[in-house]
Amino acid sequence: MTKAPTDAAEATEADIDIDIDDADRQAVEHERAELKDFVAGLSADDIKSGGWFTKLSAQAMSSYTAKVNWQFFQDRYAGVPADAIVDQRIKMAARYAALEGGLSAGAYSAAVVATLGSLGGASPATVPAALATVMVDVVFITRLQLRLAYDIAVLYRVPLDLSDPEDMWKLIRVAFTIKSGEVVREGVVKAVPFVMRPVIKRFYSGAALTAAKGLPFVGKFLLQRNIIKIGIPVVGVPLAVVMNRYTTLLAGRHARAVFRNEARVIELAEGLSERSRHPQLMLWVAWLVIKADGKMADDEALLMRHLVRLVRDKHQVIDEQLAHLVDIDPADVWRRLDSEPGDLSDILDAANRVGAVDGPVNALEKAVISELRDRCHRV
Repeated sequence: MTKAPTDAAEATEADIDIDIDDADRQAVEHERAELKDFVAGLSADDIKSGGWFTKLSAQAMSSYTAKVNWQFFQDRYAGVPADAIVDQRIKMAARYAALEGGLSAGAYSAAVVATLGSLGGASPATVPAALATVMVDVVFITRLQLRLAYDIAVLYRVPLDLSDPEDMWKLIRVAFTIKSGEVVREGVVKAVPFVMRPVIKRFYSGAALTAAKGLPFVGKFLLQRNIIKIGIPVVGVPLAVVMNRYTTLLAGRHARAVFRNEARVIELAEGLSERSRHPQLMLWVAWLVIKADGKMADDEALLMRHLVRLVRDKHQVIDEQLAHLVDIDPADVWRRLDSEPGDLSDILDAANRVGAVDGPVNALEKAVISELRDRCHRV
């Protein structure tokens, strides 16, 4: 086993330690060679405008999604729970990111910052050689983290149709959110040796970042993350290794949190739909509970969307009146409830589960559920 540089890594949490084997190295070098061809096809204008990210997203996901699905992972990890596979995918991606950072950092120099700053005067058809070196690193990490987020969605069986712009943007948001970007920035400072932290903080606020201001947000964020590695050559290799490793761990953990939570909500919706003896009434009661406090959490909106879909697919129930509803009237729901004969325990159970989907049931939700309980017991 070949040990990657550890000068900076030793200052981080225990799981930052990196072991690289020959197979990892060969895989990373193969991908770098592939991405050099991609970068060679970019123009200076592609980089300055952020168009490189659009091109990379299409290139990175088109063939990948055709072969990588849930069955793809089942064939490789038969019988292994999704949580365990996700953990291994995150660790593997982090190893690749660290190794690539070490390979790229050897070519970095402070002169590249000047290249970025003079990009506006470059020919639209020409990418300076120094910048091409940086872009290989940028596109490698970008593609790695985008595919990692997709892998995690697939493993948790969260449906994503990347031909749908909404789903594609959802994947991008998970892999490169503003929040995770802020965490990365603070995480970088914590990950490097103590003596370098003041230098990095000054560099982050310095003129070197002005070259990135014209890029769209995603491209700007990714470029900023890499500028710090090339602007401080004294710690270039260990810092590049740690940053690539650390940001990939953050991306993977963020994707795991988001898609695992969505899988939890989908699982709840499937269970409610499967057990319900009154699917149409269940939708009305679920919506009444969700709207009880006048607010709607993301998990509540997600649950309702999947409930409607599953009730339509499994019970062939499409409620146009509910779909066009603006304000729900509790009295209308109670009338629907009172008109249903027999055991309504499935409705009460659904109300309790819906109320808890986004955390502890609040007072207004409890009031609705209490009223529902009295009416169900009366029946």
